[in-house]
Formats: sequence, C-alpha cells, structure tokens
Amino acid sequence: MQYFAVFGNPIAQSKSPVIHQMFAKQVKINIEYTAILAPLDGFESAVNEFLAQPHHIGANVTMPFKHEAFAMCDVLTDEAQSAQAVNTLYKTSEGLLGHNTDGLGLVQDLMRQQVVLKGKRILIIGAGGAAKGVVAPLFAQGIDSVHIINRNVKRAKELTDQYLTLHPQWKLTAGSFESVKHDHYDVIINATSLSMSGQVPALSNHIYKEASCIYDMVYLKEPTAFLTHAYKQGNRHLSDGLGMLVGQAAKSFELWTGQVVDTTPVLQVLRAQL
Repeated sequence: MQYFAVFGNPIAQSKSPVIHQMFAKQVKINIEYTAILAPLDGFESAVNEFLAQPHHIGANVTMPFKHEAFAMCDVLTDEAQSAQAVNTLYKTSEGLLGHNTDGLGLVQDLMRQQVVLKGKRILIIGAGGAAKGVVAPLFAQGIDSVHIINRNVKRAKELTDQYLTLHPQWKLTAGSFESVKHDHYDVIINATSLSMSGQVPALSNHIYKEASCIYDMVYLKEPTAFLTHAYKQGNRHLSDGLGMLVGQAAKSFELWTGQVVDTTPVLQVLRAQL
C-alpha cells in the first residue's frame, strides 16, 4: 500500500482523493489518498509529519500553500521553478522534490481534445498564479507566441519580464484589454476567476469568433459565463477547466507511480457528478 494526500485550507471540496483512487483502480495498484486540512500556520510541519511515515510517497498541495511548498523543497523541477509554486511533492533520495503539474495538466487536456498548439498564437487573460503556471508548458509545445492581458497591465508586464529574463527568445508580450482589439488568436485561455461570479472579461467579440479553442480554467455544473458568451459569438470549440484538474492530477500520479493513466473515463465520472 502506498499513501498520498492533498493539503489545503479549505480542503473539503477537493476532488483529488476520488480522482487518484480512480487512477489507482485503472492501473490495478493499491493506494490510500486522503484530504488533509493543514493549519494556516502549520503547513510545513503537517507535510513533514505525513511524509515521515513509512510508504508515504508524496502529496498534492492546493491553495493557499503552493508558495510555501515551493520554499520547503530540496529539489525543484523546471516547471516548479518556472511557476515559482509547487502543487506536487515527492519524497526522493535527494530530498523533497517539488513539481508543478498545473500547466502540464492544461496542455494534456488541450491535446486530449486534439487542439493543435504548435505554431499557434495564444492569448491568456489574467496574470495571477493560474497564468504563471501555464506559460512555460505552452512554449514547450512549440507555440508561436503568448500575449497576456490583465486589468492591471503593470502586473502582466511584471510577469512577462520575469519569463523573458530567463527565456529572451520567447515571443511573450503583455498589455491591456484594449491591446487586442484588432488582433487574432488561435487559442484563448481565461486564467481569471471571473466566471465564478458570472462575469465575462471585457474582450472585443471578434476575438471569440476566430479562435480554434476557447478555454476557461474555471469549471461549473453549467457552462461558465465566459464559455456561454463565446458560444453566443459563434464559437463551438469550448472547454472548461475540469479536464485540466484531471490532467494535472494524472501528471502527479505518473511522477509518483510511473504509471500513465487514461484521463477520459475519470473526467466523464467527474462531469456526471457536478
């Protein structure tokens, strides 16, 4: 038996235990995966206590602890370094390894839906942690460019500047919502939480019509406000973030167990449970 957990605060809403048990059943291994409510001032000690026990292999980390998880690691993957945040911990012979599978989960979900990324122009709405975690995995797919827009343009430019210091060859730009008024993008990713409150980013309507994929990182039982608006503009290539959630979990599971899983049946079960 191998033991895993997800740490967060709050944590009751987490779908991770259900997802990972479905993965384990699929590849016929026995695991126990629990959701642990970590104290806001006691995350690191809670993780250390868990991982100190025999056969306790790794853990996922959700809000608000991803930056604390990053700081406590001995070894960091490129994805974790790039995002400056960790959502996956793994006990190794070299110490505690930190990984970030959020962006990999997004790419996995886009590829599952046969969205072509190579050579494409990507628009990301929002410049918070959700956006930060996906930029490098997108460029790893050979995309042409990323343009990040945000209500606070300064924040978007700070984010692009951080990346361009390390990757000056990337075609990565930032701007206001006005900056895309006459532009065309192949893939549009909403990395804001606006849909949680039924709001839609202030984008020109033509942006929606021409894209080959409209993606909202938020997922709800019904189509989000962002996706509903895109549908009204004539786009039918729409996706919410439930597949990203399952995809990032699959990448964590693969790191811990070496097993590659099929995310589609798991996604179907979760969709039915929303």
